[in-house]
Amino acid sequence: MSEVTIALDAMGGDNAPHELVRGAVDASGGGIRVLLVGDESVLRAELDSNGRSAADVEIVHAPQVVGSSEDGARAVRAKPGSSVAVACRLVGEGEAQAVMSAGHTGAMLAACTLHLRRVPGVMRPGIAVVMPSSRGPVVLLDAGANAEARPEHYPQFALMGRLFARDVLGLADPRVGLLSIGEEAGRGSELVQAAHSLLEDTPGFIGNVEGRDIPRGLADVVVTDGFTGNVALKLYEGAAGFLFTEVRDAVQATLAGRIGALLARRSLRRVRDRLDPDTYGGAYLLGVRGLAVIGHGNAGSRGIANAVRLAARGAREGLVAQFAGALAGEAAAQPPAA
Repeated sequence: MSEVTIALDAMGGDNAPHELVRGAVDASGGGIRVLLVGDESVLRAELDSNGRSAADVEIVHAPQVVGSSEDGARAVRAKPGSSVAVACRLVGEGEAQAVMSAGHTGAMLAACTLHLRRVPGVMRPGIAVVMPSSRGPVVLLDAGANAEARPEHYPQFALMGRLFARDVLGLADPRVGLLSIGEEAGRGSELVQAAHSLLEDTPGFIGNVEGRDIPRGLADVVVTDGFTGNVALKLYEGAAGFLFTEVRDAVQATLAGRIGALLARRSLRRVRDRLDPDTYGGAYLLGVRGLAVIGHGNAGSRGIANAVRLAARGAREGLVAQFAGALAGEAAAQPPAA
């Protein structure tokens, strides 16, 4: 695939459209073409006012916007001309190979389900976020697509997360943990206990893990419902930012600390980049028949650019086709339920 076209919801997110436009221009070129989807007059003025232009950036007019306070599913159906709906439709119609949005997560999920459809056999799509740990990357699934889940969704989240860890992250035999309040099988809510029973005989399952086990890397894949997963993700990101700020302020408090920080500057930058959500850019929405990336709502231009690159990388690697094939193969290989 020589050139990849990414449809970007340019009106979605806390910093739209300014940071979205900057990020799109930064990511464009080198085989990446970006379609800025949104109000044409607003986006054109944004490009002109910043003096930024790129041959690989085009504008696709979408006159409507889904607000952060709206019900996502209802808004997508009521506003077919919204930027998120049009961006997803461009992928569904083959005009783009991937869609990226940092806007309303519920609207993005609804638009993807409507215009891209689910992979056959998938009950609920899930957001797979890659988080850093002391032992390497950890996949958290679901990180916000489904606020509520049923026990039967968990084995499928585990399967999707394990395939993602294996085929995208290159982990040969991913370990799967169920997020709970204790490692014993009988701990947790009724939902978690029921999910544990269904997960017991699935490949790679190691049992319950606690929130503190995520940064320890005790599991390669951690499954939970979208509400709990999103809370865990935001706490993780907030704690990382807080700790890095505390360390920076501490080393700058004294002359010796400043000298030490200067000598360790490269190492500190590597730590910062490893913990910064903008480094990853976004998360894949797994389980739909088109490539979709959900970015951080407060992402700056760097995060948007990296999310666009993440979408382009997934499109070039044929992630959706590989994932659908692997999912079907794994499901066929598993014994039927009793």
